[in-house]
Amino acid sequence: MGLKCGIVGLPNVGKSTLFNALMQGSQAPAENYAFCTIDPNIGMVEVSDPRITAISDIVQPQKLIPATVEFVDIAGLVEGASTGEGLGNRFLAHIREVDAIAHVVRAFEDGNVMHVSNRIDPISDIRIINLELILADLQTVEKALANAEKHKKSGDKEQSSLAKLLVRVKSHLEQEKPVRLLDLEESEQKRITSLCLITGKPVLYIVNVSDNMQSDHERIETIQGIADSENATMVPICAAIEQEISELNPSEATLFLKELGYKEKGIDRVIRAAYSLLGLHTFFTAGPKEVRAWTIKQGATAPQAAGTIHGDFERGFICAETITYEDYISFKGEQGAKAAGRLHQQGRDYVVKDGDIIHFRFNV
Repeated sequence: MGLKCGIVGLPNVGKSTLFNALMQGSQAPAENYAFCTIDPNIGMVEVSDPRITAISDIVQPQKLIPATVEFVDIAGLVEGASTGEGLGNRFLAHIREVDAIAHVVRAFEDGNVMHVSNRIDPISDIRIINLELILADLQTVEKALANAEKHKKSGDKEQSSLAKLLVRVKSHLEQEKPVRLLDLEESEQKRITSLCLITGKPVLYIVNVSDNMQSDHERIETIQGIADSENATMVPICAAIEQEISELNPSEATLFLKELGYKEKGIDRVIRAAYSLLGLHTFFTAGPKEVRAWTIKQGATAPQAAGTIHGDFERGFICAETITYEDYISFKGEQGAKAAGRLHQQGRDYVVKDGDIIHFRFNV
């Protein structure tokens, strides 16, 4: 499975600057005025994972294919977006299909970069965006409820049951609460999946700070509190610095990070946080043609992991030959691990572990 994140936030909070840093270049316009981004910017970002490099150093494949994350940068939302203000509904439609929402919140002070409200107030900014997303979902739920109510009159028990569920969802939204905080059973979640409710998606708050993060400490703590109350995740980064780093070659970037006292790029922390938020991890396939990273849900079984490669692999699954990443490196690859008795044949019930190197056997 691939990971798809939608980037949202008010105008001029640094969304497009962040997107440019993610894309390692100036692909999205990042001007100092509202709605400089009109059409969504979409890009694929390679997931930085040193394990794939270590595996490739042993295998020496023709190709190396890392896991990727797709980011969708939509234009800044404003108050009234759910009713079309500032091209709102057109923008909201772009994030209904994403797996998670990356909500960029401004914490930095800069008199040269205008704020739509002429003040730096993260609590207010978050509330504006969240309320617009809630109102957009409320419209969707009301339409679905009207349809279910119409069909239940003909004695449709399924639609009658759905109507009761939608009444609960509607009441929750009317209290200005996102759907992700509504206690729903798994079966109920599945029933409303087709509605693509925006507030039902996990949220990652990306706090755009100044190059001196300490000066924004109080705002960061405030946003962390909001994230904790919503079971969301928060990552502070300086988008401007990240864009500078993205324009350097690898050796220059490493030196720059060292000078700043950073252990890694903020972008890598964002992607890692997104993986954690969605409960994802990685397994690898390795051979002379390619070494490749694959993204799966934590808890996925071997046949399910096989299905991410091809449906035939899952349908005709026989077994999975697995080697842990640590054993693969320690014993210098598949043959060494096999000779040491560290290659294991796993059946249908095997739960794939993060870092496993797997060869699937199947017959269709």
